[in-house]
Amino acid sequence: MKNRIAEIKRKTSETDIIVRLNIDGSGKSNVKTGIGFLDHMIAGFAKHGLFDIDVKAKGDLEIDIHHTNEDVAICLGKALDKALGEKKGIRRFGAFILPMDEALVQTALDISGRPSFYFTTSPNVKITERDKSYLLNDAKEFIKSFSHHAGINLNMQLVSATDPHHVIEAAFKCLAKALDQACQIDPRVKSAVPSTKGKLKE
Repeated sequence: MKNRIAEIKRKTSETDIIVRLNIDGSGKSNVKTGIGFLDHMIAGFAKHGLFDIDVKAKGDLEIDIHHTNEDVAICLGKALDKALGEKKGIRRFGAFILPMDEALVQTALDISGRPSFYFTTSPNVKITERDKSYLLNDAKEFIKSFSHHAGINLNMQLVSATDPHHVIEAAFKCLAKALDQACQIDPRVKSAVPSTKGKLKE
């Protein structure tokens, strides 16, 4: 099997980022974004998806975290899309339900080449943000940008939660587990693209 590795470099007036991704890794990571909580989340994403990820980012954090948060997600999404190539032989679909203390997140995704992101919460979910440095909305924006640039149709539902830390961590880990499934090579389909169209780019 060809090595599924990619590097993305992106420099703007707001951020300067390098992301390296090995889909068939062992969960190693070296992440330095300047946003401590995001570093922790990407490290967990790598660990539980068995991806090797290196991220070096410099951004205008003196303003806020928005640009760096979004641009790292863009680069990581592009790296995944590039590493998958034509997506021959992948399982394409993945789904996982992950608990973390009182939080429960379920994720279903399709590496379809037609990106979309749906995030829903159950009516009984009541979250009080306690750590203002990285909010649930920041995590949602990260995952949205990642899925868009990776070409993923992603559905994520927050089933239960009260603690925002648990919610965000569960979301990143749940995404990693579902994505690990979808990226795996299915030996039964050999080198075929898993689509009746014959391609997953459009």
